[in-house]
Amino acid sequence: MLKLSVLDQSVAIDGQAQAQSIRETLEFARYCEDLGYFRFWVSEHHNHPTIVGSAPEILMAAIAATTRRIRIGSAGVMLPHYSPLKVAEQFRVLDAIAPGRIDLGLGRAPGSDGKTAYALNPNAGTAADQFPSSVRDLMAWVSGQALADNHPFAAIRAFPQGETGPEPWMLGTSDYGAQVAAHFGIPYCFAHFITDGRGVAQAFDLYRQNYQPSEAYPEPKATVCVWALAAKTDAHARYLYASRAHNKVMRDYGQLGPLISPDAALAYPYTAAQKAHFERLTAEAIIGDGAAVADQLRTMAKTFEIDEIVVLSWTFDQAERMRSYELLADAFDLKG
Repeated sequence: MLKLSVLDQSVAIDGQAQAQSIRETLEFARYCEDLGYFRFWVSEHHNHPTIVGSAPEILMAAIAATTRRIRIGSAGVMLPHYSPLKVAEQFRVLDAIAPGRIDLGLGRAPGSDGKTAYALNPNAGTAADQFPSSVRDLMAWVSGQALADNHPFAAIRAFPQGETGPEPWMLGTSDYGAQVAAHFGIPYCFAHFITDGRGVAQAFDLYRQNYQPSEAYPEPKATVCVWALAAKTDAHARYLYASRAHNKVMRDYGQLGPLISPDAALAYPYTAAQKAHFERLTAEAIIGDGAAVADQLRTMAKTFEIDEIVVLSWTFDQAERMRSYELLADAFDLKG
């Protein structure tokens, strides 16, 4: 049975205070739990006028304190910005708040531009080169295991300790992340929504072929995160998607900003090239009524031989986004 999970990015909405986007993330997490979704992940972006979720560990704490069942995770912590020990401590605290429900998704990408990455950590370039060793140390600290005897920090532990621990995930859009996940024997998620599906099959092949079984994960465990939107009708889904299509077109021309309304997106004075891009994005998007989108997700799961898909949606209106996830929950009978 295919499990469905959620990625939320706290998207800025035109004419709405950005703080409201954060509050809507908290409301949305509780709603998705009630619908029967398996995980709720939040992203990390910096200096981004569209995506204002900049501190996933703080959002996760608030979600953990106000939910009961759903798994909560980062998608992801951009590790080159941070000390592995500090991240381990943060996630040990999160696991104490919601024992056995925390996912630690890790990424190597900056989640920002180069200048912002430098502002976050002046040694970010070196840290990116040391990513595998940072992952190794973080996994030991967050799981309560000892570092190698000859490690300079072998005597240091990450507190609080506990009977449970976060589930590590490697996130990526390239072969690199797949190879790191395979080397450490941990679950892997490919960000299909970033590449529009390019590279998924190759990354999964590399991950599975090179997988080194670990005690916690004797078999490879993979999923994808896809952008999808469901509505009552295909026409209404296409209408709602106009906000997303406009944002992607503008982004490709170097213009980042809040999500605008579908009416404003459809009325925008695009150039001929921009209009063609807009129409191509709409034609290729995973959008439609609940049954149609569910069929596309099932086909994707079968193609990639996975039993879980993480769904990301943007809408100008929070109620429309909730309705989209409700339609998918109904199509997959998530409540059983």
